[in-house]
Amino acid sequence: MSEIAHTPEPPYYAVIFSSHRTEGDRGYAEMAERMVALAAQQPGFLGMESAREDLGITVSYWDSLEAIRDWKMHAEHREAQRLGHQQWYSGFRVRVAKVERDYGI
Repeated sequence: MSEIAHTPEPPYYAVIFSSHRTEGDRGYAEMAERMVALAAQQPGFLGMESAREDLGITVSYWDSLEAIRDWKMHAEHREAQRLGHQQWYSGFRVRVAKVERDYGI
């Protein structure tokens, strides 16, 4: 995903997922594509940005904390989380932040 997300005027929320991957794919790429498509269908989803080198960072944008909670609890997303804990990530961190300013060119 190489585009900068088009987000509305603040306030809105960002979920920042930073991760280190384990070796090998083991279904990761397919699941990652599915999660991007599924997240985009969720009420309150505003956009997403992602980059990966040694450290992967994905930022998803949401209109409310409730939308974030609902996404976290979505059954397919829960399965992806379980597999991530078990086999895809050697380490990760999730941060939720309220966006109060947003500017750029």
